[in-house]
Amino acid sequence: MNGKIDYLSFKSEILQDNPLGDPSVRDLIVYIPPGYEPQSNLKYPAVILLPAFGNDNYSSLKHDPFSYSIIERLEMLSEGQKCGNMILIVVNCFNRLGGSQYINSPAIGNYEDYLIKEIIPFIDKEFNISKKAIMGKSSGGYGALVLGMRHPDLFNAVAAHSFDSGFEYCYIPDFPAAIRTLGKYDKPSKWLEEFWNAEEKRTKDDYATLNILSMSAHYSPSLSSNDLSIDLPFDTISGNFRINVWERWKQNDPINMLDELSENLKKIGYLYLDCGANDEFNLNIGTKSFSQKCHSLGIKHEYLVFHGGHFNTNYRFSISLPKIYNVLK
Repeated sequence: MNGKIDYLSFKSEILQDNPLGDPSVRDLIVYIPPGYEPQSNLKYPAVILLPAFGNDNYSSLKHDPFSYSIIERLEMLSEGQKCGNMILIVVNCFNRLGGSQYINSPAIGNYEDYLIKEIIPFIDKEFNISKKAIMGKSSGGYGALVLGMRHPDLFNAVAAHSFDSGFEYCYIPDFPAAIRTLGKYDKPSKWLEEFWNAEEKRTKDDYATLNILSMSAHYSPSLSSNDLSIDLPFDTISGNFRINVWERWKQNDPINMLDELSENLKKIGYLYLDCGANDEFNLNIGTKSFSQKCHSLGIKHEYLVFHGGHFNTNYRFSISLPKIYNVLK
């Protein structure tokens, strides 16, 4: 490695006393490019990476002997003169429900405020940063896109890889597994406790259930609910679909959010979208629909479809990082 990695402990006031009792003190992982001098007036572009569902910042950078991490890719691109030096900040918003959509929720905590009001001012103070981009894949891609739409003054570029969208296609297929699983318990919190205490291998149904609980906490939190403060979009006993709850989910679909936030998105210097043609969660459908709606609203963006699915796609960072650099430099 030509650059270096700093691990910075950050104590959040916003995440203190969060509903799930998750830590308010978390590490930031920051990649510092070679030649960076803290005392210099030279400023560097910065990219904020939001981990995918089921990952924290450490697992997002884990070594894979069959591939390269985003930091390894950034250095390879720089050595090959395909991309200049950039600072990379990898945040940690992991929680007891398995991951973050990077929005505020009374059922999980105010992770959007955590990033916007605490982390970004902190990195602006600690490092010589010129312009910023935000990027991620899957839930991280969703977070990058939504935060970009809501805070266009903070980001000059957004890269959303295989992001959650087209909710009918990406979430509803997991509903039967969650109904099967949660129907065995008198309340979801009992299953969640058992999930975290389990020593045997967790099943595909378990992860589908965790995902649906997490999305419910993000999209349909309920202050009136006595269990996990969420409203599920179905009845766990009968399986009956709750259309009123589902409508709340749909309001958070990026495709529908464009109706209100399209003018904000036009202010972003560069918007990059991509998805695998055979995405296992059908995100290719939502990504295409989002792109088509952007076209109809006059929102400039780049949309690429690649051969492959949802997994083992870190190589896509080698596509988006140089494009981001060319905007930020």
